[in-house]
Order: sequence, then structure tokens, then C-alpha cells
Amino acid sequence: MPKYMVNLDALIPREDFEALSPDVVTQPSGLMANLGVSDITPDSLMYNVLRKPDFQRETANWTPDKVAALVRSFLEGDLIPAIILWRSPKSGNIFAIDGAHRLSALIAWVHDDYGDKHRSLRFFDGVIPEEQKKAAKMTRSLIHESVGSFNELKLALQNADTTPKDRLRLARNLSAFALQLQWVNGEAEKAESSFFRINQQATPIDPTELDMIKARRKPNALAARAFIRAGTGHKYWSSFEEEVQADIESLAKDVYDLIFKPTLELSIRSADLPIAGKGYSSDSLKMVFELVNFANRLQPEMWRDGDSAKRRNLGDQALTNSLPDDLDGTQTIQFMRAVKRAAERIAGNSPGSLGLHPAVYFYSATGRFQPAAFLAAVAFTQELVEKRQVARFTEFRVRFEEFLVNYKHFLNQIVQAYGSLQRSVPSILELYRVLLRSIMANLGENETILNLQTNSTPRLPVKVITDEDRKHGRNFSSETKNAVALKANLEHSPKCEICHARLHLRSMTIDHKVRKEDGGTGEPGNAQLTHPYCNSGYKESRHNDTRTR
Repeated sequence: MPKYMVNLDALIPREDFEALSPDVVTQPSGLMANLGVSDITPDSLMYNVLRKPDFQRETANWTPDKVAALVRSFLEGDLIPAIILWRSPKSGNIFAIDGAHRLSALIAWVHDDYGDKHRSLRFFDGVIPEEQKKAAKMTRSLIHESVGSFNELKLALQNADTTPKDRLRLARNLSAFALQLQWVNGEAEKAESSFFRINQQATPIDPTELDMIKARRKPNALAARAFIRAGTGHKYWSSFEEEVQADIESLAKDVYDLIFKPTLELSIRSADLPIAGKGYSSDSLKMVFELVNFANRLQPEMWRDGDSAKRRNLGDQALTNSLPDDLDGTQTIQFMRAVKRAAERIAGNSPGSLGLHPAVYFYSATGRFQPAAFLAAVAFTQELVEKRQVARFTEFRVRFEEFLVNYKHFLNQIVQAYGSLQRSVPSILELYRVLLRSIMANLGENETILNLQTNSTPRLPVKVITDEDRKHGRNFSSETKNAVALKANLEHSPKCEICHARLHLRSMTIDHKVRKEDGGTGEPGNAQLTHPYCNSGYKESRHNDTRTR
């Protein structure tokens, strides 16, 4: 069964620990010891003051099986670890310090919202990815088979004579069972330290996610959060002016559509692939955060508090380069625009877009998306622009890309040797540099491979794979199926009629073979498919070169 994750992020709102209430909040005389289902219905008093910390990681790491198992365990009276809460003395709201996933799973059952119904639709502005809808559908089906919906069990007690015995038993349990609660005492600082200590002991927070939590008010983290959900979900930028918020959300949607559309299915069936893989995956947030940092030339010591010692050693330069919190959204918008420019160089139909074919650059031979290859392609195109070599690259592009297609396993070898994301980017970038130099020098494939193996820094651990190296079982694996589909799609991709390299369906333009300035008309016979840049910058540069000779 595919490993879909259920997105329960909408069910408990986020809020700053330090948020103030317009009214004076008194200290409680006593706090509840248990939480029953009546306390988490949409109109209950408790549910409407329930919150997550604004830095809480996305509540989207449980499979449908795990959500269904939690609900079943609750109704069976199995031991479920206590939920740890903290009540803010400033706002009166109650924060989930530990157990947000457990609590959200139970709320999802009570509300019948597994990431696809009323509250989730409002939270995500109606933008629900297909993977999220599939996860919700699978969860609802498992719940129905296992225990039944919350409403079904409520009605069971009213219709005891017609209800199956097992469901009636669960319905009676529902009236009596509750989650145990523990409370953190103290101010916001104590609650925050408790959150990190408890969560690191249970399921350690991913290092990238931890970086983003600690840098949550900095423009790079704000930009990444906006991009990953197309400007929907929790609005980390809600303290900014409305006009600034609108700009952030507009830029986020533009970039999301550029890099994550169409939705990537588990099996490759067409060449219309998203250039940045799945927008709904555990790795996508890491990649987008890396993309924001790379496009804006940010180094970790500029925004990581943990690098204070390194900053002291760097002296005044570190103070100059340190990245402050973004108080008004100006820097966030600037960072987002830089990412949009970088994305538009490799995708979309803007005049400067190279329209890189995802299957050539960003997917391995087995059809797996490679985040490091995506980041390396962004770096490579940025370097071409800075060195004014885009036209020169276009001249040799078809040979460059044919080599990448013929030796796609080189990409896998580099990632296996150096690791994912930024760790492999310098090596993949070096592969592109050496490859382009070799092709421009008119070297053959064998000489080019020798160049890659001997004349590269860092070292490129690339090796030609023979049929003897490949071992297959009797059945086709999913990777084999993807590899066959990817190869067929590449073989039948349309070609740019100017540079002759492959065209991506979302990055092609209709060009006049004979320019309008030279008397060309709009008849079909004068039309040709091209990359956006080939249509504009490269075609014009060739025309100007011809005129000056």
C-alpha cells in the first residue's frame, strides 16, 4: 500500500506562546485531569481554546493505519500516553506541548476531517493536494471498517436494538473513556523549553525542521513556509500588513505552481513531471528551505543561533552578515522574489526560461526525484547567467543533455557517495561544469567520462554500469516500471526546433520560423515549438551574430 501521510494540521490552530488577550486573564484554581470526546467537538469550550505553538512542526507524519489504530486504541481503552498541556497566563489559551498528533487524530475522527473536510478546506484555502485527499479517503475507509464514524457510534446508543454488538460496546466505551492530561506550570519560556526537551526525547525533530523552528521569524524560514503550501495553511506571516501578506501569498502560489505542478504520482505515466518532485512529502520542506538559502546566498552562520561562536571568530563581518528577524515582511518578499527568478530560469514560459526537462535533470534512472539534482540545476543555471554563458550552453545543449540521459546512473552514484540535498550539490554542479567543458572541446563520450573521473574537484565517483552489474528478479519492480516509462517518455519527447534538445510540456513556446520583422506570418507552416529562451534570447543573439559578420 502506498505510504500516504494524513495531514491533520488544520485541526488545532497555531499561536504564539506570548500572544496577549484583550481581557485580563486570571490564574486557574484547578486544571482538568482528563479530556473526553465531548471536550473536542467543534462547539466545545475546550476545543475552542486549544492551540499548538506557532513553531510546532506540521501535524502530517502519521499514516492512515496509525490514525485508525489510535482511534481504535482509545475506544478499546488501551493505554495511550498522557497529553501534556500548558495554559498561557496571558491569553488563557491551552497549548499542546506533547501529544499533538494523538490529539489531532482523535479530533479528526470526531470532526470527520482527515485533511479534506470543512476545517481543512478553510485552513488550506481550498487547495488540497491529491495525495492529501487520497490519505484522507484511505483513513476514513479504515476507520469505517474498524470502529465506525463518531456520528455512527453516537447514534448507536439511541438505536441499541439494531446496532451490532461490537459497535454498541465501542459506543458505550465512548461515553466513559478519556485521555489523561498532564500540565506544565510556568511562563512561556518554561513551556517552550519543555516542548523542545520532550519532543527531542520522543521523536527527534529533524535538523532542518529544528533550524526552521529556531529561525521562525527570519525571512528565509518565512519564505520556505509560504512556498511549501502555496501560501495556504498556517499564515506565519499574519503579523505583517495586509498588502505584504497578499504579496507573500501571491509569490508563494506562483513558485509552487512552477515547481510542484502537476502533482507527482507514485508511478510515472507521462513526461509531464513537476520539476521539484512532490510538494507533499517529508523531504520537500528541507529542499525548499535549501532553495531559499541558496538563491539568496545565505550561509548557516548567518541565521543559526548555535553558530554564535563561529560568528565571534569572524568578527565584524559576521555582524554585518547576520540575518535579523523580519519585522515587516520586506526581506521575506525580497527572498521570495529571488527564488521566483531562480525557478523561472529553469521552468515556466517566461522569456528567459531554459525550460529544463524534469526527466533529464531532476529524476534518476529509476524515476525517483533527486532534490540534490534540482538544487544543482538551479546553481548551474545561475552560474551560466552570471558568466554570460547561457547562449554558449544552448549551442551545445542537445549533446549535454543526451549525455545526461545516457548516463543517468551517474547521478545516483554521486548521491549515494555524498548524501542527499546540499551535500551532493557541489559534486553534481562539478559534473555539469566538466561535462560542458568536455563537449565544448568536442571530446567523445569515453574521453568525457575519463575527464569526469580524473579532472574534477570534488572527486566524482562515477562508473559506467554494464549489463552484468544489473540484477533483476522474475517480476518487474516499481523502479523498473518507472525506468521503462521514463525512458519511453524521453524517447518520444518533442524537440526544440532551434537547439534540438527535449521540450517540457509546461515550458514550450510557439515561435515564428521566419520572424515577423522579416515578413513571417502566423500561418501554421511558419510555426515551430521551442524553449522560451531559444525563442527569445538565443534566437535573437544568433540573428545579431549573423548580421555583424
